[in-house]
Amino acid sequence: MEMKRLSSIANNVICRCAQKLDTSVDKLVHEFEAGWEPDMEGYSRKLVEFFCSKALTDMCSKLEDSIENGDFIRFTFDMMLAWEMPSSAEEETHGVNECMAKDKEEKNVVPEMPQEQDDIPLFYSDLLPFLVDHKSSVGEDAFLWMATLVNLVADFVNGRCTFETLTAPTENRLHFPAYNILLKEIIKCIKHLQKQATPTGVEMADDEFIIHVEGTASSQRIVRHIGGTSWPGRLTLTNYALYFEESGVISYKDALKVNLSEDFEQGVKTAVTGPWGAPLFDKAIVYNSSELEEAVLLEFPEMTSSTRRNHWLALIKEIILLHRFLRKFKVDSPSVSWEMHARTILGIIRLHVAREMIRISPPIPKNFLIFNLLDELPKGDYVLEELAESLKKVDAGHPCSAISILRSLNISLMPVPTKAAKEIDDNNPLLVQTDSVSSLGEAIDQAREEAKEIEKAKATVRELKGEGMGNSVQVLMGLIKPLGRLVPYVQEVLTWERPVCTSIFMLTAIIVIYTEWIGKAIAALLLGTVVTMIWARQRGILDKANKIVIYTGSDQTTMESIVSAQHGLRNVYDLVQSMNIVLLKIWSIFVSKAPKHADLVMVGMVVAAVILAVVPFKFILMAITLCPFVKTSKIGKHMENEKVNRRIKEWWDSIPVVPVEFIVGSGLSMGRVPSSSSGDISSIIQIGWVGQFLVAMSFVPGDPIFLPVEFKLKDKIEEKKKMLRKARNLNNHPQKENSNQKKQRNEQNKKYNKASKLNSN
Repeated sequence: MEMKRLSSIANNVICRCAQKLDTSVDKLVHEFEAGWEPDMEGYSRKLVEFFCSKALTDMCSKLEDSIENGDFIRFTFDMMLAWEMPSSAEEETHGVNECMAKDKEEKNVVPEMPQEQDDIPLFYSDLLPFLVDHKSSVGEDAFLWMATLVNLVADFVNGRCTFETLTAPTENRLHFPAYNILLKEIIKCIKHLQKQATPTGVEMADDEFIIHVEGTASSQRIVRHIGGTSWPGRLTLTNYALYFEESGVISYKDALKVNLSEDFEQGVKTAVTGPWGAPLFDKAIVYNSSELEEAVLLEFPEMTSSTRRNHWLALIKEIILLHRFLRKFKVDSPSVSWEMHARTILGIIRLHVAREMIRISPPIPKNFLIFNLLDELPKGDYVLEELAESLKKVDAGHPCSAISILRSLNISLMPVPTKAAKEIDDNNPLLVQTDSVSSLGEAIDQAREEAKEIEKAKATVRELKGEGMGNSVQVLMGLIKPLGRLVPYVQEVLTWERPVCTSIFMLTAIIVIYTEWIGKAIAALLLGTVVTMIWARQRGILDKANKIVIYTGSDQTTMESIVSAQHGLRNVYDLVQSMNIVLLKIWSIFVSKAPKHADLVMVGMVVAAVILAVVPFKFILMAITLCPFVKTSKIGKHMENEKVNRRIKEWWDSIPVVPVEFIVGSGLSMGRVPSSSSGDISSIIQIGWVGQFLVAMSFVPGDPIFLPVEFKLKDKIEEKKKMLRKARNLNNHPQKENSNQKKQRNEQNKKYNKASKLNSN
C-alpha cells in the first residue's frame, strides 16, 4: 500500500520494513498513529523512523550474513535516503533542483585529460568521485540519525566528525560506494583482529579484546628503548592493557604488560629519540606510571611523517580515558560498562578502516575516537556528563546496541545479561530515548560551534607566529610605541611642568590612600575601561582600523643603522654589568663581606621594621607617594643637599663584591660549608645563583647557613696542586722497574708494534 503523502523512496522503504517484520503496512501505520498526537509536526519523517527502527531490531540479530550479502548495507542506505526525503513535496522540490543542476553541468565543457595523466595510479580519495553513480546521496543529518539506531555505522557522539572525514572527497555527501566499502571493511577488520595471537606468557581476560597489533613480520617494526639499548618486538593493544614482546631468535619473549585500566597516575605523551640520546627522530611515545620504576619508551620508525606514532598515541590515550570515564562517573553496571567498551572498540575499528580507505591523507584519530574528541573539545567535560546520563537510559540487551552488534559478529565481551533475553517493548524500540539523544546532541553541537570559533582564533595566532624573529620584534616595538607616547606626559606631570595636572593627581592619590578607597579607585578604573570599550564599539573603531600597520622602513643609512645597533648592544652590555655589580654587592652585604656596611644596613632595616610596626601603613604609603613630587618641586630642589648624595655614592662604591671564578663544566651543586673553613672559602658563582638566593634564608639546626653557591676549600685546591707536582716529578725522574714490570712493558710494546704494522698494511 502506497501512501500519497510519502515520497517514492519512503514508500519503498516502509513496504520492505513490513516484509522484514512479516506484517502489513496498515497494521504498523495503525500502531504508529495510536501514539501520534495531532499537534505534533513531521508526520512523514516520524513514520519512517518508526518503521525503520522496527525493521533494524530484527535485522541486527543476523548482522554478519546480511552485511556480506549486501542486504543490510543497501537497505540501511535507502533508509537514510527515505529519512532525508520522507514526503512527496520534498521529493518534487528535490527533482526541480536536480534538473537545474544538470542543465548547469551540461553547459560546462569538460576538459580532456592528457594521456600521460591516465596512467597515474589513484588512491581511494581520488578514486571515490569516479565511483559515485550520480544517483541519490545521503547528508550529514541522515547519517547521524542512522548512527543513533545502529552503532556499527558510527557513534552518535562523534558521528558528524566521522561523516566529514569520510565525505571530504565527495563534497560532504555520502554515496553508496563509500558506504558499502565502509561497512564491509569493518567486518573484514573485525575478523582480522580476531585472528591475532595472544601475547606470549599472558592469559587474557574473557572480556579482553585485541584492537591493534604491530611489529609482526607482515607489519612495520616497533622498537623499545631501554637506556642505551634498543629491542625490536611486537606491540599489542587491548581494551585493558598494552603488551610488548621482545623478538627472540625463533619466537617472542614473555610480554611486558602495561595496565591501562587501573586507578593510578599514568600518562602517555610524545618523545624524541636518536643515537646516543640525541633528540633527532620525533617518532616515539613514552608511557609514565606511578606503578613502574622506569618509563616505557617505544619508537615507531617510518621514513617521513609520524603518522604511526600519532595513531598509537591516540589509541592508548583512548583506552586510558575510557577507564577514567567509567571510574569518574561510577558506571558500576556491567552491561552499561561494556556497552561503553563496545562503542570504544567500534570507534577504533572505524578508525582502522578509514586509514585504509584514505591512505593519501590519513584521518585525524580524534574524529573517530569518542574520548579523544571530548578531551580536546571545548566544554567536552559537559558532554561527558550528558553521555553518562544518556547511558542510564540505554538498553544494552537491545539487538542494535554496540555490545549486541559485537556479539552477533562472534565477539563475546561478556555473558549475555538476563534482561537481554526479554522481549523488547514494541512501543519503544529505539535504543536511545529521544530526550537523552536531544540533550546530548545539543551539548555536542554547542561544543562543536565553540571549537570552530577557537580554531579560527588559533589560525590568526599561527599566522603571527610564522612571521619570523625580525618581524616579531618589529611587531612588539610597534605595539609598545603608543605606550611610549605617555612617557613624556608622565615626566611633565612629575616635574611640575603641568602644575594643575600634577596637583590634581597628587591630591587624588593622597585622598584615595588616606580614606582607604584603593578598592573603589580600582573599580572606577575598571568601569572607565568598560565605558571606553563601549565607546570604541559604538564608533566602529574595528571597522575603521581592522589591522595594525607596522612600518619596517627606516630613515637611517646602512652605516647609521650599524652604528646605532652597536650602541644598542653596548647599552645592553653596560646594563647587564651594572645588574651583576648590584647583585654581587647585595650578596656581599648579606654575607657580611663588608662588616661596616652590613651593620649599617641591619640597623636601617631594624628602624624600618619598627616604623612599619608602629606607624599605620597608609601614612607610609602617603609619604612614599609624596616623595617624587616633593623632590621635583622647587622646595625639594632648594632643600637638596649635594653632600648627602655624595656620601651615599661613596658608601655604595666602597662596598666590595664577592670574587667570581669561572670553571668549565655544567650544573650547580650546593653544599654545606663547615664553620671552621669560613675564612678559607673561594666562591664560585654560576648564572643560576640569583634564583637560589631565597634558599639562603633557610637554616639547618646545628649547621651553618645553607648557601646557594658552590664552595671549594683551599686545602682541596692545594691537595690537587701537590698531586700534579708529584706526577710531573715522576715523569721527569722515573723510578727503576723490576724484572716483571719490564717484561710486561716489552710485551705491550710488541703488541702495539704488531697492530701498527697491520693498520699500515
